[in-house]
Parts: sequence; structure tokens; C-alpha cells
Amino acid sequence: MKGTYYIDSNVFLYPVLYNDLEESETAREILSQVEGKKIQAYTSTLTWDEVSYVTERVLGKTDAIEVGKKFINFPFLRFIPVDDEIIRRSQVIREKYNLKPRDSIHLSCAIERNISEIISDDSDFDSIREIKRIPVK
Repeated sequence: MKGTYYIDSNVFLYPVLYNDLEESETAREILSQVEGKKIQAYTSTLTWDEVSYVTERVLGKTDAIEVGKKFINFPFLRFIPVDDEIIRRSQVIREKYNLKPRDSIHLSCAIERNISEIISDDSDFDSIREIKRIPVK
């Protein structure tokens, strides 16, 4: 795997929440490639919220704070800020593809950086022309 990818929140959540799943091992490998600078990886600042929120719901606040800290300090992961331009594009994307608001934001962030591939297990991205989904599974 080489190139530039947008990384969805499930890639970060699998190793934290589901240690025994095959997807967790694959997600760890993807993250290792990011850390080793073998691939360029981007995600939205919104992903911090998703990772923190889900971790808190499943494991509690203490673990969520630790996971959030590790997430924002993940080596060589680049963050795309969610600004008014991203949100305006997200609205258009949502209307065009009938996506959930967060998925629209993720797609808008990828488009902002001319990223054409997203690593995600969210099949809602399968029908989107602007991006190719690469499943974690």
C-alpha cells in the first residue's frame, strides 16, 4: 500500500475497542504504515471527536481521554480542519448523495486535499464518485 489516503475513524477505533477482530490487526498495520511514513494519511479534526466519543461510551472517560491524547499525537497523521468552506461543501455533498452529516464532512475534507481514496468500513462511501473506499476488512 502506497500513496495518500483519508483515514476514517473506524481505523483508529478497531485496535482500541475490538482487540480480537481481524480488522483490528489490519487497522494496526495501516497505522504502522502511517507511523513508518510508508503512506501519507489525513483525517479530519472531527475524527478526534468520533474516536473520543465512541471510546468514552464503550470504555469510559478515563480511557477516552488517554485515547484522545494518543490520537492527536499520532506520528505523521495530518489533520484537516473543519472550517466554513468544508461545512458548505459538506452541505452540497449531503444533498447530492444523501450521506449522514459526518460522512459528508469526511468526504469534503478528502476533497479539500485532493485525496481520492478513503480507508473505511463505512459502505456509505461506495456510491460516491469522488472517492474510492478501501475496506479495512
